[in-house]
Amino acid sequence: MRLFEVSTDSTCDLKKDYVQENGIWFVPLTFTVEKDGVMQDGLDNFSCIDEYVEFYNKLENGAFSRTSMLNYDSHYRHFLKMAQAGVKETVHFTISSGLSPTVTVANKAANAVKELYPDFTVYAVDPLTATVGQGLLVKLAVKRRDEGYSAKDTYEYVMSLRGRIQHCIIPDSLNYLKKGGRVSSVSAMVGTVLNIKPMLAFDKDGKLKVVEKCKGMKKAFQKVLDTIALAPIDELGIVVVVHTNNEAGANELANLIEEKTGVKPWVTIMGPVIGSHVGPGSVSCGWLSVKTREEILK
Repeated sequence: MRLFEVSTDSTCDLKKDYVQENGIWFVPLTFTVEKDGVMQDGLDNFSCIDEYVEFYNKLENGAFSRTSMLNYDSHYRHFLKMAQAGVKETVHFTISSGLSPTVTVANKAANAVKELYPDFTVYAVDPLTATVGQGLLVKLAVKRRDEGYSAKDTYEYVMSLRGRIQHCIIPDSLNYLKKGGRVSSVSAMVGTVLNIKPMLAFDKDGKLKVVEKCKGMKKAFQKVLDTIALAPIDELGIVVVVHTNNEAGANELANLIEEKTGVKPWVTIMGPVIGSHVGPGSVSCGWLSVKTREEILK
């Protein structure tokens, strides 16, 4: 018998079959794709690879995707459904507080539901990461749940790991960072002409920072290997490579990492909400390290 349930929003970028097979309570974010004045709303709950590819093809062909955080009502309905189903405790994951105040909204909604169901308790995790970093923590929480740990123990465990999740995020184009206000229009234009691939990482506060500017994807991949050497993979051997419809690039990086470290990465595709801000063609890497972000991003 489970002592608690695991819950997450869709910014964890875990596949639908994994979520269903492992009994994860899942709440999807929404996105809106605009092309030639036509708006199309979607849910971040794709069930097959073709849906991911179609989304990124739309961006490649000039569409623009807007996203919004999960609001109070969405969280309230999600937690109320859990409480009504008899759930007593849950460890819930949101996107990093460095990107969105979602964890604060989740806590407020959870407290409101607790007023109706006093036995219902939510341990809301601010992962200080997103996409596969967040998904990594969700998977570890599922493992602890299945091993019989309590919600409180699991919450404390995943919170202790947050600062050791390292990232190398490599967008293919600076244009999406420009739209998100991360780089200026001039930098985006110059970077595109010079084939500059910026590398971003989450800092200790869960905020995205540009940490390197590489000339081309090959040099960016070498920088990933250099960063892994600086912040080695810990004994759990967890490495994830995620892409936005660039499977060839993702497999190339995964092979380089396996050759260098002996650890075979898990390769996956990024969902539409986080992918909207990174843009198509990106390749990124996340891993659990023996070192903290603060140690390597001084």
